Amino acid sequence: MDSYLLAKALHIFGAVIFLGNIVVTGVWKALADRTRNPVVIAYSQRLVTITDFLFTALGATLVLITGWFFLAKNFGGINDIYWLSWSFWLFIASGILWVAVLIPVQIMQSKLAKNFRADDEVPDQYWKLSKVWEVVGTIAVVLPFSVLYFMIFKPT
Repeated sequence: MDSYLLAKALHIFGAVIFLGNIVVTGVWKALADRTRNPVVIAYSQRLVTITDFLFTALGATLVLITGWFFLAKNFGGINDIYWLSWSFWLFIASGILWVAVLIPVQIMQSKLAKNFRADDEVPDQYWKLSKVWEVVGTIAVVLPFSVLYFMIFKPT
């Protein structure tokens, strides 16, 4: 197998686990929060944090490394092609939202949820953080799906 096909396969694999995890994580967390059950929320919050570090980070790393360093050069680089440039910057914007907002919020929520017990009331601070996670998370999910559009349709 040549290096281009290997890079492309790793890029697609990274995109699948990245996009799959960001969607599933959002749905999973929203459904857990809807139960308002502190035990369910605590369990879900812990797994959301773990899966984001494992799958979202791994997928994003594979997409970025294979796309930027290996595949984009076949089209002249990210600065020479409109759809590659937009894809790169939308992906970076999503990453900035994850690093600057979503991961810190998840960590704060995990710390709060760690001590939830069955008969506890979920504190207001958790719900405020959840709203931030929901709004910013929606934006951070839409951006990579915009990248997927550019990758598939390559508009000029």
